[in-house]
Formats: sequence, structure tokens, C-alpha cells
Amino acid sequence: MTDQGSERSYERLGMLIGGEWIYETPRYGDVLDPATGATLSRLPFAESADIERAVESAHRAFLSWKDSSPLDRSLVLRRFADLARRNAEIIGQSLTRDQGKPIADATAEVRFAADHADWAAEEARRIYGRVIPPRDLRVHQYVVREPVGVCAAFTPWNFPFSQALRKVVAAVASGCAIVLKGPEDSPSAVVALARLMEEAGLPAGCLNIIWGEPAAISDMLLRHPLVKKISFTGSVAVGKQLAALAGLHMKRATMELGGHAPAIVYDDADIEAAATALAAQKVRNAGQVCISPTRFYVQDKAHDRFLAQFIDTIAKTRVGSGFEEGVQMGPLCHERRITAIEDLVADAREQGATIATGGERIGNHGFFFAPTVVSGATEGTRLMKEEPFGPIAVVARFSDFGDVIARANSLPFGLASYVFTRSQERAQHTSRALAAGMVSVNHFGLSLPETPFGGINDSGYGSEGGAETLDGYLNTKFVSQFSQIPK
Repeated sequence: MTDQGSERSYERLGMLIGGEWIYETPRYGDVLDPATGATLSRLPFAESADIERAVESAHRAFLSWKDSSPLDRSLVLRRFADLARRNAEIIGQSLTRDQGKPIADATAEVRFAADHADWAAEEARRIYGRVIPPRDLRVHQYVVREPVGVCAAFTPWNFPFSQALRKVVAAVASGCAIVLKGPEDSPSAVVALARLMEEAGLPAGCLNIIWGEPAAISDMLLRHPLVKKISFTGSVAVGKQLAALAGLHMKRATMELGGHAPAIVYDDADIEAAATALAAQKVRNAGQVCISPTRFYVQDKAHDRFLAQFIDTIAKTRVGSGFEEGVQMGPLCHERRITAIEDLVADAREQGATIATGGERIGNHGFFFAPTVVSGATEGTRLMKEEPFGPIAVVARFSDFGDVIARANSLPFGLASYVFTRSQERAQHTSRALAAGMVSVNHFGLSLPETPFGGINDSGYGSEGGAETLDGYLNTKFVSQFSQIPK
């Protein structure tokens, strides 16, 4: 970690290819501080030759890493987890500077992500095959799991350390090598991750980091014959393009795409507690969370009470620089998100909805937007149909079970959903009826290392975490061997 002359340290940005750090390239991109709009640093961009070298170095590393002992892989990941926890505060400082979230949240992201490394370390030691009883005693038949090869990963800017880490540790634990294109908007955490992997003893070439123009890099990686699997976390639109290209070239793929999570609050729930908890969850990371609750459906009898508490809590959110003491919400990561939220607010007003609180940019310094609550929106309002990915929530009434399920399931997304009720019967029936990859009842229990994380429909396919952690990085091979029975 280096200090670049500012009041706080910021990671020196570079690319990692075949164990070599590259800091000087013909082309660069500017990295901005979202709290001020000022330039933090320059990020070296990869040329075509750099991408080719990254893939080839990953392939060379894979040829030996695939046969490494699972105990050795586990040891590397455990060392990395310890290093991540020890360096969480300094990594968090750089993360706050280029992503914007409060420093406590940034540090917590690093520490929590380390748990995923520990989980992958254990799963590396449990890549089991099986023996299948034969029909003929002269036949021995069995199944083994083998690493797929070179993986290409594309990770987003909202949780730059944890999202990249999930893909890296799954590849490393499986015996794969990986080329990672992280987020150009918030790159420091990915660079720090790579440095810690080196320090933990990961062989050169097993992890390669490149930066640059996303479309050009993804196109080259997906077409490359040595790349056998891709993993992408990001928007539905980009994910569909990559999935189509992956299918064209028969690449295995894990797609964790966007969502538009419904939060269903029944009238028998603890209304004040639900409103307070959901408000806090809504402003987490300025709403830039793929599993953030976004469509709030509240049963008729509880609607007004919920809305009043929800608005009061949202309105009291302290917004500011991630380094200010007591700040609960930082800026949006970049100015494009400001424009997107402003457009959603304008459409809601045009459609006759009420902006109950917020609805405006805060100041002209940095990318701050007031936490916003919209009520009285019709189902045709853009906010009811499009993932906002920002600090804006829409609250609507519902009458009964059939009504709310139809509306909650009306969109093509299917990532996360939330239910609040005191009734076990309602909880079970609602969880079963919701078209989503994950359902959390009366709390926020998603995204743990030991649980699967993934969606359905337009929210993607494949899971990260849980017993499914390594599935996308392993091929299944069946072996059937005939031999004469000795006389």
C-alpha cells in the first residue's frame, strides 16, 4: 500500500500478468473520488498483447496448479484470509476513496470476504468423486471432478473486494487459473487482493489482473480457445451479451445479474421494526446492491403506519463522505448513477406518484443523492419495472396473497426477495410462491459463505457460495475400466 501524496494512502494501481506488476502502459483511465469528483489516480489499460499474455500465463500456471495438493491450495487460501483480515483497515481506506461507501462498511466488506476464502479453503479438501457399482464384475467405474482450466472473471464496482474474491478463491480452490477484469471505477481493492494472494504463496500466473475497455476485453477473453469458463457479476443487459457469446463458443458460465427485489410486509408483521430494518438495508452502499430491497409491498391495514416509519428513518439517514464520523451513506460510485436516479424520479412524478422524501441531488460536489421514497406509484412507473441500483425505494399497497405474489413475480428478474410476517404459514407459502433464487424471511440472511448465492430467470444462473461453491469450476469425468478377473 502506498501513499500518493494525499491525506490518506491509496493503493498503487497496476496490472498483474504472469507474476509481473505492470504500472506503465500506452493507455490509462482516470479513477475518481466519488465524494469530490476529483481524480485519484491513473489506471493502466491493457493492450491486446497484454490480454494474450495474461491468458497464456494463466494456462501455463494451470498445467501445474491443477495437479497441486488440495491441502496446498487450502493453505494458500487460509493464509490469504488471515492477511485480508490484518490489512482490512488499509484496504478499506482505498476502497472508500474510489468506491465511496463509509469506511466502516468498506473495512467490514474486506473482513467478511475473508470468510469466503476460509470456506473455499475447506471445500478444496472436499472435491469428492464416487464409485458406481458395475453391472459386470470385470468393470470398475467411477467419477472424478477435475478443474476446468483457465477462467475469465468480470466483477463490478459496488463490492469490489468481495465480488472479485468469491470468483478468485473458487477458481484457486478448484485448481484453476484465472484472468480477472475488475471494475475500472473502483480498482484498488482488486489490486490489494492480488498482492495478498502473492504474499499468501499463490504461484505466479494463477491470478492475473487486467484493466481496460470492458467490451473489448470481454470479447477477446470469451473468444480465446484457452479460456474454458467465465464468471460475470453485473447488469442484465451486459450479462445477456456475454452469455450469448459464451454459448457461441461453448464456454461454461456463471451469471450473477441484476434484480429488483420485492419486500413483502404483511399486516401481522412487527411493522415498526420491519420499516426500520428495511430502511437501513435500502441505504446500504447507497442502494447499489443487487439484492437491495427495491419494491416494497405493504398490506393495506399496515401500509400507512409502515410508510410513516419508513420515511422517517430514511429521511434521517446521514449522508456524506465515507470518512466522516457517523455517516450512514456515502456518494454514488459515479455520476452515471446520479443521472439514472434523477430520470426515475422524474418519471415517477410524471406518472402521478408522490416523492415522499428526497428526490434530489445533494450539492454540486461529488456524487451525492438524497435517500428517496416514492409512494402511490402505478405498476407502469419505470421505478416499478427497472432496477434502480441506488438509494430510491417505492412503497405500494397490496390486499391479499394472490395480489402480492402476482405483482412480485411480474418482472423477469429473480434474484432476492424478502418477507416480513409473524405467521409461519404465510412465511412458508410466500417463500414457496416467490420466483426468486433467494428468499429471506424477517431478516437479511443472504450472501453468507456457507449458503448458495444466485438467481433465476433474467437474474442469471449458477451459484456462488455454499456446497455449490466449486461446481462451476469443475468438470465431471466418468471412467469405466474393463479388466479380467484373475484366475
